[in-house]
Amino acid sequence: MSIQKIHLRKLLLLFDASPKERTQLLRADITAGIRSEDRRAAGLTNDGGDFYGPFWADAKSHVAGELDLHEATKERIESNYRRNRLYRVLADTFLGWWDIKRRWRNSPFKFIPQNVKAQFSVSELHGVIKIEGLLALEVVDQFDRIIYPYFCETPTLSAESTRLGLWVLGKALTRYAQEDLRVLDVFRSASFGIGDQPFTGNEQVTLRKNYSAILDEWNKLKDEYKK
Repeated sequence: MSIQKIHLRKLLLLFDASPKERTQLLRADITAGIRSEDRRAAGLTNDGGDFYGPFWADAKSHVAGELDLHEATKERIESNYRRNRLYRVLADTFLGWWDIKRRWRNSPFKFIPQNVKAQFSVSELHGVIKIEGLLALEVVDQFDRIIYPYFCETPTLSAESTRLGLWVLGKALTRYAQEDLRVLDVFRSASFGIGDQPFTGNEQVTLRKNYSAILDEWNKLKDEYKK
């Protein structure tokens, strides 16, 4: 069940979606799960993949100095034209953020190649929030910067969801200081830390309430497919 074990960015998307959009997203998740189960039962593999994964791999390689993101994006589009508009926009918005941040900070840094990832358990809901795809940097002799990407063009990431995302990152990535963690809204070239969105103290309660509501709706919708 992908909602019971869910990527943080997908959970934040569901938090900010309108009721109509959230229902559509949950229905799509249910039907995708059914198709996946049918394929497994038939002995077939799932070929869906992650639409944003190749772009983000290229963005991280750009930061590491291994390739030019604009050139890599052109090659990705040539191999799959379905990526054309969104990949071009993502390349521009990511580089807009990255170039500004580098000029503003103007400090030497090291790209951390290790695959930093974690999970956060919401035990009372039997839920697991997955945290993967982090961009990890060490600003030499100063601090780390651990950046979690949010890829949704719409809706815009709300202040509440940004706080919840930062709170989950802090609880899951305990080896890093909370001040080193960022949520990057890629489409809007904007990154946020607790200095931008300070915690209010109710993050745990709000996360549980919002996540519980999504699980309840998912289960109700899933029951419709059994009739």
